[in-house]
Amino acid sequence: MPRIPCATDNELITSLQLAAIDLGSNSFRLEIGRADGGQIYVLDSIRSNVRLAAGLTADKRLTDEAMERGLEAIALFAQRLAGFDHTRVRAVGTNTLRVAKNAQEFITRAERLLGFPIEVIAGREEARLIFSGVAHSVPTPYGKRLVVDIGGGSTEFSVGTGFEPELMESLYMGSINYTLDHFPGGFIDDFTLKQAELAARREIQVIAADIMVSGWHTAIASSGTARAISRILRESKGASTTTTSGTIDVDGLRWIRKVMLSSGKIEALKLSGLKPDRALNLPGGFAILSAVFAELGISSMHVSDNSLRLGVLYDLLSRIKEPNGPHDKRQSTVTQFEERYHVDRAQSKRIINLALMLAAHLKPVLREKYFEAIRFIEWAARLHEAGLTIAHNGYHKHSAYIIANADMPGFSRAEQQRLAFLILGHAGKLPKLTRHSSETGRSEWLSVACLRLAALFCRSRQDIDLTDVRLALNGNRLVLEVEPAWLRLHPLTEYSLNQEIKHWQGLGEARPFAFELEQVETATA
Repeated sequence: MPRIPCATDNELITSLQLAAIDLGSNSFRLEIGRADGGQIYVLDSIRSNVRLAAGLTADKRLTDEAMERGLEAIALFAQRLAGFDHTRVRAVGTNTLRVAKNAQEFITRAERLLGFPIEVIAGREEARLIFSGVAHSVPTPYGKRLVVDIGGGSTEFSVGTGFEPELMESLYMGSINYTLDHFPGGFIDDFTLKQAELAARREIQVIAADIMVSGWHTAIASSGTARAISRILRESKGASTTTTSGTIDVDGLRWIRKVMLSSGKIEALKLSGLKPDRALNLPGGFAILSAVFAELGISSMHVSDNSLRLGVLYDLLSRIKEPNGPHDKRQSTVTQFEERYHVDRAQSKRIINLALMLAAHLKPVLREKYFEAIRFIEWAARLHEAGLTIAHNGYHKHSAYIIANADMPGFSRAEQQRLAFLILGHAGKLPKLTRHSSETGRSEWLSVACLRLAALFCRSRQDIDLTDVRLALNGNRLVLEVEPAWLRLHPLTEYSLNQEIKHWQGLGEARPFAFELEQVETATA
């Protein structure tokens, strides 16, 4: 596979500042770290208690008030990030932005304020990044780890060794939605607490068998809920528990349960170390953590101060050090998908080589988007035939559906949609793309053109020499230059190119440019 050139091939990564933004269901957080020697040292952190999940209505829409709370936090982050290059910042949205029907409205406004793109990541991708953050902050002798993170809207589970998990799961249960659903009015009694715990155990039961057979040795909790409970146990002198600093055990949970029931209401909770904003979510978070202990047979959990944000920083660092390299999780995910769907790698290589050659001709037009464009062209070419495992007829539609809907570690939802758009567009009629391209820019359309032409020329699935073919964008005309002698020797390809002109014409007013074929004699002809 040819190595794609990158803008930072010769850049020395040292004393580099990176920023991660976590748009969580409970709080929005900005973390800035310094990368040095392959390690990241946290320099600054800003937290805003947004409680976005509390602003989610019954029909899964964010209220105006919740949006405004989020935008206020975003404005603070934007001020702190003034002067940061766009390649050094990554913002991710989690559960509430995954489920809210009007999430895109909020994201559009937030991106305008922030000045950087916001990625909504899938639950399993969130679990992967959380595991990475924890793994980079705990001693290596822990062996295989189970990591549990109870967020405001979801709970992520991951099991693995080193820095990459082998198992990742995400369940739609969090400290905010469980508190609102199971403790209306803030009242806490034995019945409601048991019902909340049973509801959580029922969710965990679906994934418990896989977690239990994974053979983990150490359990680690990395959420705000776990840190709050650990702090309570550490600072409450009345806690009759064997819990040590930085851990939670069953005795500690029994003691907190007793205190919660004796209080009877959230506002009456009197626990040392419990911050007021965390008290609002404690009953729901406690119920979920208690269910995790019970369903997975855990007696004690370590508590980590690092999770998603640190994982995002390390993921960002790997992309900067070697874009599209082996440490970019997206690259290994594409390789895994090639194997899973038995793609013809020889054919993919032909299309990659030609598509990237055509894209190189367009580099002056693509400018700063060039390196990103060729990255996605390569991935799309590698996966464009994944749908052949379903059927040959309409395989490009099957391929696009797989890529758009599968769990693809390392990819955000937006990145998967972009990849699916390119794959869907590499063959067949073009008007189908207009249903998916309301915000598609010229660079994406040019990428589609490069892929379509490469697939067209390589239809025979044989190696061909096309060094004299050129592609240029002249105003609103995308012109493909081919030697007339070559076309005379390949009448089927000439016919297909003329059909391609009609395909682009079929876009009508949605056409980003006119595609034209010119027969040009070259100096070597």
